[in-house]
Amino acid sequence: METTAKGAGESAAAAGSDGSSPRRRSAGSRVKSGEIREIIEQEIVTGERRAGERLDEQAVAARFGVSRTPVREAINQLASAGLVELIPNRGAFVRATGLGELVEMFEVMAELEGMAGRLAARRIAASARVRLREALASCENAAARDAPDEYYYENERFHQAIYDACGNGFLAEEARRLHLRLKAFRRLQLRVPQRMRQSLAEHRGIVAAIEAGDGERAEAELKSHIMVQGERFADLVASLTPKGS
Repeated sequence: METTAKGAGESAAAAGSDGSSPRRRSAGSRVKSGEIREIIEQEIVTGERRAGERLDEQAVAARFGVSRTPVREAINQLASAGLVELIPNRGAFVRATGLGELVEMFEVMAELEGMAGRLAARRIAASARVRLREALASCENAAARDAPDEYYYENERFHQAIYDACGNGFLAEEARRLHLRLKAFRRLQLRVPQRMRQSLAEHRGIVAAIEAGDGERAEAELKSHIMVQGERFADLVASLTPKGS
């Protein structure tokens, strides 16, 4: 079973990092590889680009009015995230990600983040505590503006702050690696009604546990926070799929 939500692309994929529609960018606008990656990433996750579809570097470069160099960089980033497969002498193709594979990755992510939270509750330094509070405040502001794309970026910051606070470089690196594989799918679920506010409430609980030095509670809060995304992903995708598609 593929996780893409056919027909959901306009809401999740159309907004660029500046809030504009990528399809309406002028041919001469300067687009960086990271922006190209994000746009194609969302097109893959929402089903606008189907599994097995070839990504033509020249066509993508023409679409964004750039050389093939940033396009190649974007495709390599997508390959690192497991969304694209690079086949020698053939090119880059959209990779199918099954729901079962996603759930397995979310299960491992929950364990890694739970451990990071438990260690952070014991080891967090004063400077890391400030960064965590700032990240939470930024999430609060984005949620208050009902801005899911902005919340997504602040949510990334929030989780990175926890990795930084855990005091275990190897754990932080492994968490970041898997986080990269899942980030597109985590972004998609923020489109579900009330999910952003629910996520924010979970963030508050996580910070409260870490600041209280309660490692067990911090671990449990983080595991639950991640697993709700994995266990309910089929429902999240279904809720984004128009009826009759």
